[in-house]
Amino acid sequence: MSHSFVCPVRPSSTKPQIVYTQSTPTMTETAKKVLISGGTGFVGSAIVRALAEKYPNFVIAVIDQSPPRPEHVLPERTTYMQADITSAKMLSKAFEAVKPDIVVHAAGVVPDLAERWGRRLEQEVWKINFEGTRNMLDVSKHSRVEVFIYTSTCCVVIDDTRTDHLNINEDWPLAFRSTIYGESKAAAEALVLKASSSKMVTCALRPSVLCGPGDYQLVPSIHACIAKYETSFLIGNGFNLWDITYVDNVADAHVLAIENLLTSRTAAGEAFFIQNNEPIVFRDFCLAIWAHFGHVPPFEVHIPKSLAYFAGLACETVTWLMGTTTTLSRGSVQDARATRYASGKKAKEILGYEARIGIEEAIRLSCEVRRYHKPNFFYCRTHRSQPRIMLLVSESNYRPSIVEAGENSNISR
Repeated sequence: MSHSFVCPVRPSSTKPQIVYTQSTPTMTETAKKVLISGGTGFVGSAIVRALAEKYPNFVIAVIDQSPPRPEHVLPERTTYMQADITSAKMLSKAFEAVKPDIVVHAAGVVPDLAERWGRRLEQEVWKINFEGTRNMLDVSKHSRVEVFIYTSTCCVVIDDTRTDHLNINEDWPLAFRSTIYGESKAAAEALVLKASSSKMVTCALRPSVLCGPGDYQLVPSIHACIAKYETSFLIGNGFNLWDITYVDNVADAHVLAIENLLTSRTAAGEAFFIQNNEPIVFRDFCLAIWAHFGHVPPFEVHIPKSLAYFAGLACETVTWLMGTTTTLSRGSVQDARATRYASGKKAKEILGYEARIGIEEAIRLSCEVRRYHKPNFFYCRTHRSQPRIMLLVSESNYRPSIVEAGENSNISR
């Protein structure tokens, strides 16, 4: 069943005007049909908004398990169809109705933190992320789709926690033995890139850890540490660098990928790391989030990695015996102290991608500040820049809208 609806559009004053480095004037004259899976989710809806703003003549259809939600605004004239990507029959009906020229496959499942490092949901995660992607590819080929873009993830490489990942590039091998999420996305990405041909060109985008309004994992999890009295504790020296990417920047990259595959096709069969290209000390990122809510850790306790690792093992053992899940595990300990950031050189050279919204603004927008009080100043360390002072607004009445992955099997990353 499909229907059109009208959604409120965010005021243009809330974000900078989109400026792309590649111009494709002929595209503005062609009304392409675009189908976006996972289009009501966090990333998928951002892609819809960016594409509709740059190409208002494009006809955009969204398929997802969940209907449009107020926290993930869609432009008006967007068509929504309920569909499950694990059902080839449902997908065939959706594709027959839309007849898309372009497919953006952003649907998938991201296990929550308590499940990410375990194997309990392995079958479900593989069914959605791998088999669902295979269904999308098969139906796209049958429907004579011209362009297929896969929303992959940096986790196809960095979820191998046995090593740090410092300024890695796309030559790094996929981690086929890591986490259930990283493994399933790596296998799906390999399928997508192998499927690229002269009839249907494909590419994969690998966003890093994401933030932005409507985020249901990163910022809510960090914010929750305040109530749990966990903000004073950190594993290791606390200087590990992470890539954090604002969701609208990822959406911009998808638009650039579409433009490339419709014109020069130099991105065909390629994967690209997409991030803000401003690696930030993860502890500083957390401190900035907490400062927005008026919280400053009263003290700091550095927990040795070996002790934290043992505690994680103990928690895994206890919860396994009790049949429950744990947030603290050996995997989460490795994750918390890992260094992980990638080079943006390939995406810049081939796609023309550069982050439009910087990390300071990304943090502010991600916290969805509703009430302003006295500002805090926060010292921020980044990898490729001089130390600088960030002006942060404290004490907001933030109330996160958390969407559990278990409620929707096709949630966009």
